[in-house]
Amino acid sequence: MMISLIFFSFFLSFSLASSEQFFDESKNYEGSSDLVDLQYHLGPVISSPATSLYIIWYGRWNPAHQSTIRDFVYSVSSPTPAQYPSVSNWWKTVRLYRDQTGSNITDTLVLSGEFHDSTYSHGSHLTRFSVQSVIRTAVTSKLPLNAVNGLYLVLTSDDVEMQEFCRAICGFHYFTFASIVGATVPYAWVGNSEKQCPEMCAYPFAQPKPFPGSGFVAREKMKPPNGEVGIDGMISVIAHELAEVSSNPMLNGWYGGDDATAPTEIADLCLGVYGSGGGGGYMGSVYKDRWRNVYNVKGVKGRKYLIQWVWDLTRNRCFGPNAIN
Repeated sequence: MMISLIFFSFFLSFSLASSEQFFDESKNYEGSSDLVDLQYHLGPVISSPATSLYIIWYGRWNPAHQSTIRDFVYSVSSPTPAQYPSVSNWWKTVRLYRDQTGSNITDTLVLSGEFHDSTYSHGSHLTRFSVQSVIRTAVTSKLPLNAVNGLYLVLTSDDVEMQEFCRAICGFHYFTFASIVGATVPYAWVGNSEKQCPEMCAYPFAQPKPFPGSGFVAREKMKPPNGEVGIDGMISVIAHELAEVSSNPMLNGWYGGDDATAPTEIADLCLGVYGSGGGGGYMGSVYKDRWRNVYNVKGVKGRKYLIQWVWDLTRNRCFGPNAIN
């Protein structure tokens, strides 16, 4: 349901792969199928042939940062055969999940509308509950209230504080209450952590500060592929939440554990895994370009992103298109 906080250590080595460098941080974990209890609970998945995504930009946003995020959204449904491994290849693993009618998760995510709430209509300190009021403001001001095939993504700028942000969560998803918004629709929230806790929510582009006497030695920071620690960190969290809200939009779809309000979902199972051999605090084998930016998938307009893997239902392990085994 949410992306939680964990600390990571870095163990680095390098080897060449074609014209690019492999950034190899592998120890051959990638999750353990023996410990996974992922089950289907007979609820819906987001399976519309084309799902309409509506972005709510809350706070003050740099247009260049917005473009980077938009291009990631476009990349989900834009096959780029010459750009393998791509974001759309990554989404194919998400699409393996289906509902009781046999319908798979949507293969087309369409950016159908945006709302810019630059006046901080509900203040600069939000709660999980008040996010629904942010959505209500957006749908009463500009966006349609799409209860048929709509998905809402609330993104907050780096000066907006969120309940439990940096302490327990980096993002979450849920569904709206009809009494507040007017209909029940799935949504996700992700915040920009750059000014508040990049070492928590923008891994691996920032590192936790060492505690006195801990013996922790800071290692090389990873360079974000789009040059922005907070935005590149956000995109991995957005990918995480899109995968989970699509497979468990009403909290009765695909998840593990006994508590539907605190489920272990398909991205939670692969938290921190970005390449082959990842897991247990290791990022896995990913790419490093000539500018030493680290990434594992490619997108539209030549974009590169580093996004975490998700649980592959057929392989019974974490998987991504940049897998080398």
